[in-house]
Amino acid sequence: MRKRNNLSTVDHDSIVTTSNSNALLDNSSHLKYEHKKRGDPGTEVLYHPVDRDSEKTMKRKFGRKRLFSRLKRLLIWVIGLYIAIPFIIKLCPAIQAKLVFLNFVRMPYFIDLKKPQDQGLNHTCNFYLQPEEGLNIGVWHTVPEALLKEAQGKEQSWFEGTLDSNHRVILYLHGNAGTRGGDHRVQLYKVLSSLGYHVVTFDYRGWGDSDGSPSEGGMTADAIFMYDWIYRNLPGFDWFFLDPITANDIRFASDENVKHISCPMLILHAEDDTVVPFHLGKKLYKIAASSPSLRGYKVQFVPFQKALGYRHKFIYRSPELPHILR
Repeated sequence: MRKRNNLSTVDHDSIVTTSNSNALLDNSSHLKYEHKKRGDPGTEVLYHPVDRDSEKTMKRKFGRKRLFSRLKRLLIWVIGLYIAIPFIIKLCPAIQAKLVFLNFVRMPYFIDLKKPQDQGLNHTCNFYLQPEEGLNIGVWHTVPEALLKEAQGKEQSWFEGTLDSNHRVILYLHGNAGTRGGDHRVQLYKVLSSLGYHVVTFDYRGWGDSDGSPSEGGMTADAIFMYDWIYRNLPGFDWFFLDPITANDIRFASDENVKHISCPMLILHAEDDTVVPFHLGKKLYKIAASSPSLRGYKVQFVPFQKALGYRHKFIYRSPELPHILR
């Protein structure tokens, strides 16, 4: 009986001791427990101690390392691109041309250039012209808003015929990127049309639905072609102006005549000359300077700034004129 009492006492003391230990451990914020069944369901087993401050510090260090790793990779990519791009452009000139012209950029992308009415241009005709054999460029002709109702359902010939009206014509040459159907350009056409203008615009070769590949020379050629096309469609242009000048032999072809001169030449021209445009004077000088008949003779071109106001016939007012003529 004593043995049983002692055993009972020991068991009781053990339980008390365990409970006391648990009470002490529960008061510590740095320890963590896990309940497990080990014979006695009331017994709690210590899982592991946790230092919360240390855990936060480790997380911060890990976060910094991950951030530095990402920044390092990003920096390597940036440096790589910075070095690679110049070499790519140098070795592939076609890429440089693409970046300059940006003709591959089409915004909006899903626009049918054959249907300008989809962009709200209900008084616009789409057609194609050939600046060179086998090369088609897309053109839009928007008539003045006053002709909007009359323009409904009309063919290209009707639109061309309206160019002989009293309304002025604007030839719109768009910049790089996009097409003649770009939203900001369409809005401009509408404004110009509401002001009573014809608007003729087109896509250079290589842009939009036009054939060919882009180049500076091609853009210039297309622009000149469109300018000439508009002039040829003005009422009686050839009949009233070009034909009589040719028939009466009063062309004043200075660019041809200068090739037959054999003496020193001095050309004086004011930038604000409204009778003979300044650029024609410079063109004449270049022809004369390269003419074989003037080789060995002094060919000089003296321009006068627009601010001086000499225009077509007041160069004599220049105080520098006596010095120039000497």
